[in-house]
Amino acid sequence: MHTAGYIASLFIGLSLGLIGGGGSILTVPVLVYLFGVSPILATSYSLFVVGSTSLIGAYSNWRKNLVDFKTALLFGATSIISVFLTRKFLIHRIPENIYVGSLHFRFSILTMILFAVLMLLASISMIRKRQMNSTEKKEGINFTILVFYGIGIGLVTGFLGAGGGFLLIPALVLLLHLPMKKAVGTSLLIIAFNSLTGFIGDTGHLDTDWSFLLTITSIAISGVIIGGALSKKINGDKLKKGFGWFVMAMGIYILVKEIWFP
Repeated sequence: MHTAGYIASLFIGLSLGLIGGGGSILTVPVLVYLFGVSPILATSYSLFVVGSTSLIGAYSNWRKNLVDFKTALLFGATSIISVFLTRKFLIHRIPENIYVGSLHFRFSILTMILFAVLMLLASISMIRKRQMNSTEKKEGINFTILVFYGIGIGLVTGFLGAGGGFLLIPALVLLLHLPMKKAVGTSLLIIAFNSLTGFIGDTGHLDTDWSFLLTITSIAISGVIIGGALSKKINGDKLKKGFGWFVMAMGIYILVKEIWFP
């Protein structure tokens, strides 16, 4: 299973390099099901892997002048604070066994179920070919919506260890009027900020196996570099749709497994 996990780690990076995102949504399932890491620790490791690979992706886009640093700081401010507070003060205080009246939930299983729902939403975003026009709304930026959106992104990243690019990119295009390609590059920088800040928030709460984590991260980064080189020869849009169906199948598998065969 570990061999399959290392191959999947390369695939995570390849997807980021080829289609500019999406692969990070598989990091937690790979860690949980192929490496046997507990769900809570997996979300922490995922933050580091996702943050590191997204940083490489952001650097590649910066070299192409496709990263808006001012927007990244503006949008990322609330999400960074939100993800840090979630990882530092909230996530580790939630008990494994949660009782609501006569109902009993295990937090680790609930985490994976929520993650599966996130995968289904992400897959739909990848499969559907939506045209987003950054010039549709020019009446100005609604900072209240921006703040709440940033908090929401931070909570998703903090609780589930996922970057949330499929949530970020529409916000950057429709709320902050960025062109699509620059929105993708800028979202990678925000994801890197959020994820690495969240991982820092875990300091003192979890025992990190740095040898394992750095190995997985290095493999994923290698995939990003290879994917970036291949992207010049391969149609990323077609790959994205196919990858979306794969993510949907994985999300359904996780739901079935965790609900009926925990």
